[in-house]
Amino acid sequence: MRRTVHRHLGKVVAGAAIALAGTAAMVAVTLPGTAGADDTGGTNTGARQGAQGQAQGEGQDQAVEPGVVQEAPADGDKGTGRDPLTDDELTRVEQIALNQQLFRSSEDVDGDRGPQRLGIDLAEPEADELDDPSAPRRADVTFYDYKDDTLVIKTVNLDTGKVERTGTERGVQPPLSRSENTEAVKILLASPLSAGLKADYKDATGKELTSPDQLEIDSMVFRAAPGAQPAALDKCGEHRCARLFPKALNGPWIDMRHLVIDLSARTVAELDR
Repeated sequence: MRRTVHRHLGKVVAGAAIALAGTAAMVAVTLPGTAGADDTGGTNTGARQGAQGQAQGEGQDQAVEPGVVQEAPADGDKGTGRDPLTDDELTRVEQIALNQQLFRSSEDVDGDRGPQRLGIDLAEPEADELDDPSAPRRADVTFYDYKDDTLVIKTVNLDTGKVERTGTERGVQPPLSRSENTEAVKILLASPLSAGLKADYKDATGKELTSPDQLEIDSMVFRAAPGAQPAALDKCGEHRCARLFPKALNGPWIDMRHLVIDLSARTVAELDR
């Protein structure tokens, strides 16, 4: 049965305070090397040091076109010392890190060939380089491979143009990228569990909700806590799962805390209440 307009709007307005609180929590969980705070039904986890570049990477979620791995471009503009990575350096290190083997063996959040780029960040200098003004600049490039739920971190030496280290981990879930947020909304909108979101959106705006472009999305990674959620979410943490904090464009926040999107399995489940 459809809820009344008054009830929808009350839920939407109340969602503003909830989502703002969630946004404040996200500031904490996206800081480098910090752990997320526990939340009802699971744990919202932050990035480890190797995945701390989400903020820099957000404006560059466009991955290399499927089926194409380009040659690394010329050096272009270079930073020095601990200067932030330049646009040319960001482009160059991503293309160096994304070799043919990784590209062909992995999948992104859409299921296309090639891993999901999460972020690029200036790497910390080696211990014996801390006082060396001529120490090489390095960048950590972080990918997530949805084919086998693996976090891949490649350290690229900007001076030599070579990958110095490659690390892989499972069960490590950095903050979600903009592309992942968008895909999470698409998965949600295709699910019957989106009925409440669509109804609240229409009550708040007078329009039908059909596309992620109609929303501003904040998100938090969701980790399963034994016995605190339905069995459908037990793999969250091993899988990449999201809780969304949607906001109508130029409108109110909408409370969707009770839903979790499993991006790895492409399913939606409702938390036990």
